[in-house]
Amino acid sequence: MAMDGVRLRQLVIVSDNAGIVDELQDRLGLGDPFVDPGVGEFGLTNAVFAIGDQFLEVVVPMSTSAPAKRFLDHSGEGGYMAIFQVPDIASARQRVDNLGVRRVWDIDLDDISASHLHPADIGGAIVSIDTPVPAESWRWAGPEWSQRGVKGGIVGATLSSAMPIELASKWATALGVGVEQAGSTIKTDGELVQFEVGEREGFSRFHLMLPAARRNNGARSFTIGSLELIW
Repeated sequence: MAMDGVRLRQLVIVSDNAGIVDELQDRLGLGDPFVDPGVGEFGLTNAVFAIGDQFLEVVVPMSTSAPAKRFLDHSGEGGYMAIFQVPDIASARQRVDNLGVRRVWDIDLDDISASHLHPADIGGAIVSIDTPVPAESWRWAGPEWSQRGVKGGIVGATLSSAMPIELASKWATALGVGVEQAGSTIKTDGELVQFEVGEREGFSRFHLMLPAARRNNGARSFTIGSLELIW
């Protein structure tokens, strides 16, 4: 797929159960994950699964001071982060700065640049804006990720909020994309991020596409804490 616009490239689950990695791999029929030692900077261990040219990551806090640990203590395990590929990191950063959305982490490497946006400003979850070079690459999945992955992809995600239209507007404005369906859905290049009414603000569902042969015992969904994975 051409990558000349905004795409939802990676979704992240947080859990305090390291065994969830093996269970997720078995239930969804995923390939071997990449374990990134770099996330130790955030007090985490992780596993990144390739699904087509998109990615599903699990992070597990290893430190009581890790931001993900504070999230778990407050909200429990579930959806934690969405990473969007943007065509131009400089203009994306300028856009969020102009909106008053704080960037809590920035990195610029030869093959990718990224910024994490403060969840208190963007709402719902941590959002990362990333520009890989070349566009079809993805450093966070490790070397040769295409050989470890399975066919399929990420279809989208659903977030709940007491004010879903306002939350959708924040995300759309920060990402530089439009809002559709009466203000409750934002559309990227191939994915839909939907916002619905709910008491708890955050991810409620990740929507995946997996080959039928990969579905464990015919199941079509799997729940991790407050998050339902649907395929």
